[in-house]
Amino acid sequence: MKEAENHSEYNLSGKRVWVAGANGMVGGALVRRLADESVADVLTPTSGELDLRDQATTLAWIEANRPDAVFVAAARVGGIHANSTYPAQFLYDNLMIAANVMHGSHVAGVEKLLYLGSSCIYPKFAPQPIPETALLTGPLEPTNSAYAVAKIAGIHMCQTYREQYGSDFISAMPCNLYGRGDNYHPENSHVIPALLRRADAAKKAGDPELTIWGTGTPLREFLDADDAADAMVHIMKVWSSPEIVNIGSGIETSIAELAEAVVKAVGYEGKLVFDRTKPDGTPRKLMDSQRLRGMGWRPKTELTEGLKAAYGMYLEENA
Repeated sequence: MKEAENHSEYNLSGKRVWVAGANGMVGGALVRRLADESVADVLTPTSGELDLRDQATTLAWIEANRPDAVFVAAARVGGIHANSTYPAQFLYDNLMIAANVMHGSHVAGVEKLLYLGSSCIYPKFAPQPIPETALLTGPLEPTNSAYAVAKIAGIHMCQTYREQYGSDFISAMPCNLYGRGDNYHPENSHVIPALLRRADAAKKAGDPELTIWGTGTPLREFLDADDAADAMVHIMKVWSSPEIVNIGSGIETSIAELAEAVVKAVGYEGKLVFDRTKPDGTPRKLMDSQRLRGMGWRPKTELTEGLKAAYGMYLEENA
């Protein structure tokens, strides 16, 4: 299939749009982004109002509310510690969310659905930058394999429902995201919110040292959640294919460089110490986003500015 044949025009104007996971960081960013579109309505049930792991409840809600378009941003997410500690929960919850939302959307005749995956779906030693074609070409990173397997199943559901039923279901894989509404849990957060919280605590306590897990050498790619939401809306409008789409900034940063940028944003002046007894995870993870660039999309937020904004939002949310 030629790349040009994957492009389509889907108009969100006048549509009822369901953002599954609207209370999360990405879902919240999508709700903000959709305010700039001429949609008829944005549906944002909370997890307390709608448990997406419950098939009967989810299918009944979709049937009753009849969305035209769906963004599946709902997921159980977390960092290395959470993934390693609760693998069964990560596998079960994410499998059920994908299955229930997608099958319910198919049954209700949803026009278009975008499923949000993760860069962790790719093999631990995938070629760099990671092309979409690297999926299922090697073993996964063990520390988050349960989450990755669930997300891969969601991608395959998009592809099989498209193949068997003709459903216009597509999937996109973002790099590491951060921003407004991030999770700052002491054990279950990702690297940027974890570093921001710990650097802020060290600054306020006057601690002389801040310990970072691992060697500091792993390379990662980071993108502001509002940029990711903008990319997702763009993909929803112009892409229609079983082939997945990477969403990335195109810039890689070592964990050590990230830690330096975080402490600068926070204003912490102590020493960074790397605990080499802790796991690093995947050594390098940069995604090839040329497919997305070919659609005419580019990120807007530079990392250092994004970290300053994220820290400001953290202080607001934890005042």
